[in-house]
Order: sequence, then structure tokens, then C-alpha cells
Amino acid sequence: MRRACLILGILVLALVWLGPLLDGWRDSFSAHMLAHMGVVAIAAPLMAIGIPLGPTPDASRAFTLALPASLVELIIVWSWHAPALRALAQSSLFVTAVEQATFLAAGLFLWLACLPRRGSDTTGNAAGAFALLLTSIHMTLLGALLALTPRPLYGTGEVSCFGVALSAQQDQELGGVIMLLLGAAVYLAGGVTLFARILATPPRKAV
Repeated sequence: MRRACLILGILVLALVWLGPLLDGWRDSFSAHMLAHMGVVAIAAPLMAIGIPLGPTPDASRAFTLALPASLVELIIVWSWHAPALRALAQSSLFVTAVEQATFLAAGLFLWLACLPRRGSDTTGNAAGAFALLLTSIHMTLLGALLALTPRPLYGTGEVSCFGVALSAQQDQELGGVIMLLLGAAVYLAGGVTLFARILATPPRKAV
């Protein structure tokens, strides 16, 4: 099961990075967002599930890993969606590679820090649930801002994605919706799943 998840995650990553999203449709913000979500919300959690993990860290270490990982994800995601950095990545394949590598690193860091490990307790699950829910919140906010902003932030011309011609405003709105439907939803599902594990864990008997 773990090996299958790891292989599937690598295949998704290859499809995103070697397909047309980052090259053939590099001018399209919605194509960029599909690539972004494919890396952090699909490939990264699958790969994290497939990577063997040791025993759970103690409670204090669980918090020191999960919560900073969520903050790192926030900084990287919001930074790369600033208009200046987005324009730089759009104009250079090298910068696009750096962008995608940081997306993958941040995604793996977060999912590896949050996924339950062997022997994990309610404290560790609570840290992971909180970090994933926090990530879902900031992705929801960014996705909503992109979808609702009344002017295009990433250019003014017409772009093509999957053979469909879109105005810059429509392309940006579609990208925001993709972030909401994929990114925010996946992190929300992960946080709720960990929270459910907490509720399902029987209380420890007093010694």
C-alpha cells in the first residue's frame, strides 16, 4: 500500500512536471495552479504516505514540526503568487523549476510532519490536524482573493489553457477556483481525518 502510494505520487509529479502545464501553457495562470495543486495536494501527500516513518515523536516535537511546516507552506505559497515572482517564474524555466521544487519541499515537509506515525497519540494528531486546517484556511483565503479580485494581477492579454481561450481576468478567476476546490479541500479533508482519529481514540485509563 505504501509503495503503491509512493509510486503513484511520483507518477503524478512526472505528469505535472513533464506535461504541458509548465511549458506549453506556461502563460496561463489556471494551468500554473493545476500544476501547483498537483504537486502539493496530490503528489506530496501520496509520496508522504509512501515514505516509511519511524515512531511518533514526543508531543513537544510534534508541535515543533507540524506548526512550523504549515507556516513554511504559507510563506512559500503566498510568496510565489505575488505578481512579481509569478511574472519571473513565467518568464524563466529555471525560476519555474525553483518554484516547483520549493512547492514540493514545502508540501512534503508539511504532510510528513502531520501524518500520523506508528504509536502516535492524540497530541500528535492534534498538532497535525491543526496544521492542516490552518493550511486549508490560508489556501481558502488566497483562492478567494484570486477569484474575487476585480482586476487581473498576472497580465492583461488573452491566454490559452487546454485549447480554451481565456481573458487574463477569467484565467485568474479559474485559478482561484482550482485552489479552492483542490488545495483547500484536500488540506481540510486531511485535518478533519486527523481530528476524527482523536475522537475515535479511547481515553487512557488512569493508573
